[in-house]
Amino acid sequence: MSDHAYVIDAAGSYPLGPWRVRRVGYGAMQLAGDNVFGPPRDRDEAIAVLRAAVEAGVNHIDTAEFYGPRVVNELIREALHPYPADLAIVSKVGARRDTRGAVLPYDQPDELRQGIEQNLATLGVDRLAAVNLRLMDQSSPGEWFDAQLASLVRAREEGLIDGIGLSNVSREQLLRAVAQTEIVCVQNWFNLADQRWPEVLEECVRRGIAFAPFFPLGYPRDARDQTLRNPVLVSTAARLGATPAQIALAWLLHRAPNVLLIPGTRTRAHLAENLGAAAVDLDAETVFELDKAFPAM
Repeated sequence: MSDHAYVIDAAGSYPLGPWRVRRVGYGAMQLAGDNVFGPPRDRDEAIAVLRAAVEAGVNHIDTAEFYGPRVVNELIREALHPYPADLAIVSKVGARRDTRGAVLPYDQPDELRQGIEQNLATLGVDRLAAVNLRLMDQSSPGEWFDAQLASLVRAREEGLIDGIGLSNVSREQLLRAVAQTEIVCVQNWFNLADQRWPEVLEECVRRGIAFAPFFPLGYPRDARDQTLRNPVLVSTAARLGATPAQIALAWLLHRAPNVLLIPGTRTRAHLAENLGAAAVDLDAETVFELDKAFPAM
């Protein structure tokens, strides 16, 4: 890591397999067009956001070939290639987009391998820091899951990826995976108002596996906006001189030491707000009040 001091250094860092990344990163999904399909609304701003993130010390970027499709990876390459030596680019496989933008499974073992190779090609790299196996349903783990996982293990053995991650998984699936190979990260839905998969997060804490919550402020937009208007969140933000979004993100950082934030945005102003969450200090009483206002289901 650089010796330069960044705002996001306040949140510390955490291992991501052989990499060590700052706990506040950047999720690039929103750089594509509406519904994560097609070209960006503002290409120049998309490029500027990526460069601003790295200039602010972000060294963990989350992406996927099916964002766009290809659009987001191509933007990352245009903005940042040749990449900083400490920049961990993490992608995911298991889905594709059709010509109308529908998200479809692309999760046969050979398709997973093709997905990894497509990511490498569009990003212009020989190796990725990690690739997440994105599960498209909640079926019970079995031989099919093992075959999918084996495809990623082979890619790691051949030097195409440094680490294997899982996305949208149950604790049962996580346990089946770690019994077969090293898992370096998990990406599951988790935020202040919708704390689904707490058992997965806690299992990751016990095992030292990085946990990257997606939709960290909620989804869809109405649910996110409702969360950010919560009176306790609003009053806490005012008292601490922060925004409600920063408080919600800071709560995630406080929730467990292995949480890696990957909030996304299309604008530099919103990026600065998200990164500023690293400097928000939540004391025990504040966390207690937030937990009371947003009880885990």
